[in-house]
Amino acid sequence: MTSLLILVIIAIVAVLAIKDLRMRFITRPVFSFFKKVLPPLSETEREAMEAGDVWWEGELFRGKPNWDALHAYGKPTLSVEEKAFIDNQVMTALTMIDDFDIVQQRKDLPPELWDFFKREGFFALIIPKKYGGKGFSAYANSTIVAKLASRSVSAAVTVMVPNSLGPGELLTHYGTQEQKDRWLPALAKGDEIPCFALTGPEAGSDAGAIPDEGIVCRREFNGEEVLGLSLTWDKRYITLAPVATVLGLAFQMKDPEGLLGDKVNLGITCALIPTSHPGVEIGPRHNPLNMAFMNGTTRGKEVFIPLDWIIGGPQYAGRGWRMLVECLSAGRGISLPALATATGHVATKTTTAYSYVRHQFGMAIGHFEGVQEALACIIANTYQLEAARRLTTTGIDLKVKPSVVTAIAKYHMTELGRDVMNDAMDIQSGKGIQLGPKNYLGHGFMASPISITVEGANILTRSLMIFGQGATRCHPYVLAEMETAAMEDQDEAIERFDNLLMGHMAYASRNALSSLGNALSGSYFAGAPVSGDTRQYYKHMTRMSAALALTTDLAMLILGGELKRKEMLSARLGDVLSQLYLGSATLKLFEDNGRQHDDLPAVHHAMQTRLHQAAKALDEAIRNFPSKPVSWLLRALIFPLGNHFHLPSDKLSSELVESMLKPGPARERLTFLCPDFDGDKGGIAEVEAAFEAQYQCKGLYKTLRRAQKEGKLKGKLPQDELYQAALEAKVISDEEFEALNRANVLRVAAINVDEFCSL
Repeated sequence: MTSLLILVIIAIVAVLAIKDLRMRFITRPVFSFFKKVLPPLSETEREAMEAGDVWWEGELFRGKPNWDALHAYGKPTLSVEEKAFIDNQVMTALTMIDDFDIVQQRKDLPPELWDFFKREGFFALIIPKKYGGKGFSAYANSTIVAKLASRSVSAAVTVMVPNSLGPGELLTHYGTQEQKDRWLPALAKGDEIPCFALTGPEAGSDAGAIPDEGIVCRREFNGEEVLGLSLTWDKRYITLAPVATVLGLAFQMKDPEGLLGDKVNLGITCALIPTSHPGVEIGPRHNPLNMAFMNGTTRGKEVFIPLDWIIGGPQYAGRGWRMLVECLSAGRGISLPALATATGHVATKTTTAYSYVRHQFGMAIGHFEGVQEALACIIANTYQLEAARRLTTTGIDLKVKPSVVTAIAKYHMTELGRDVMNDAMDIQSGKGIQLGPKNYLGHGFMASPISITVEGANILTRSLMIFGQGATRCHPYVLAEMETAAMEDQDEAIERFDNLLMGHMAYASRNALSSLGNALSGSYFAGAPVSGDTRQYYKHMTRMSAALALTTDLAMLILGGELKRKEMLSARLGDVLSQLYLGSATLKLFEDNGRQHDDLPAVHHAMQTRLHQAAKALDEAIRNFPSKPVSWLLRALIFPLGNHFHLPSDKLSSELVESMLKPGPARERLTFLCPDFDGDKGGIAEVEAAFEAQYQCKGLYKTLRRAQKEGKLKGKLPQDELYQAALEAKVISDEEFEALNRANVLRVAAINVDEFCSL
């Protein structure tokens, strides 16, 4: 038996080592099989693949992430100019915002705020300085939008749209010099207000299915016959359209008469059109969940424009899809994540404060375990949101175009933002649902589904984009193998494929052994770049990375092109990648902040949640794998002892909440996007003042409770009567009496809600 086994091993080694044998018995059969099962790439998929860059997500897909590379990306920081703008212009803008007035009464920003945004360059954050813009970093852009969103989603959206997907960004990257000189200075000054029309009734998340057409033709323009486009479009959901002076338009460009060449369907193209141009119709406004930012429709029928209105000029005809993918991915990584992170900062600041000042059954509600369970999620998710915001903008500022990363950020951060808001509303309950000037949650709660739906509906982002692009783009061999399989020269293709196959086999074998070894040892032998409290998280993340790589390999091998249609399976594998990315961001933020000990409860809660969610998604993917033998193999390699990644304990949740029910640096780091300032019209300063006053009196409250237990004071007295009795009994001094009364006045104001004589 032993001799037979040795002979088998020798035969396998010989086949692998001797090229002629390997080519005959392994490479050629596998190559033929790959050509049949590997998913074909459509033209739009290929453009999407080529448009973006592989960044940190590529490491997570390889099974052995280079954690040192993650730490080497650097810490995002604000320049002196960016910080000055935030400390001055942004803070001034916050004092001008009355969101109740904006949403419930005006249905628009007040004229003075519009003028301030234009005059101070809020619409020019990404426009280069040489054209009069700010030229700010992605991190600064995100921070500005988030701070505005802490007081008004409507104001934040108004600012973020010109600074994400829109004419300004497209012109900066692709415009001709003449177009840049014509438009960018006017956009920077606010003399021109841009919008970008991409979405239509029949093309939402599937932007590649744009039905709007531009037909190449000759017509008269400015007194002479020129070559141009006859445009017909019908767009909706276009933010800033009702007030826009310049319209960016995406359409399918066609040349049926062959005026430009032999190609009839040139593809998606982007053009820039003044809204005053004859035939351009700006329709009525939409009402996006009662928010006040401008959003509406635009249409046109056989509107003629010259070819040089194409963004980038005629040479960019048909290249709009790639332009959109590159710019859309950047917007996904900045704007919507900024809104979600602001939600977390507001929810953490106000809900910790409210939970401390709101008493029921003689105790602050923040000390009830039921409340602590939800409050711990708010705090940990906010830490996670801030971490992901920083890592994602870091990638963008490194001048990479991480399309998979930004899809992860868009989907998971907007969903986390919604979760945070739901938990905050549950805890603050009546305070949250009664709309009025004092309500700081209501409008954010109403607006949270907006981020879920725009720039690609979240369901499709999760089920089609994250893993669909990530598996092919980030895999070290699959994309190259697909390109090889499509080569016309078969001999050259076989030769190249042989090299790829050997590398792929070694890669797959390593991940299989790593998955099994880490599962059996509790990730003991996995590497980690740090020591201390977070060391084990790096090890477990490496284990999950190897397991994801192994499962992806087998899924693509067994299912091939069918994997595209297995959206539930793809979504779960995408969830594993996403949780690994979010976990990476959390670990990096902890390092960037200098490994602050008071951040550890939030880090532990966030990381244990990420690992639990990753393992759960992987477990469900294995359980639902179409091939049962492969499912059994994966379970034996990845979870041979079962899945033991659990959610955070009740003890950890309580520790996290108790650490945040007091003023301190950790709480400030998690709420800095929601600043305090004089003239705050939204109720946040009110509840924060009550929180601080109550906390300063915590020793006095203990004194009063002790006096009640000793019989010096009656129990269950109203607050004002209790303080008066304590003063008369000399339990407290006059100064202490004044402090308690002041804290109580602030407490009552903070827990009260708005009342109206009529609505």
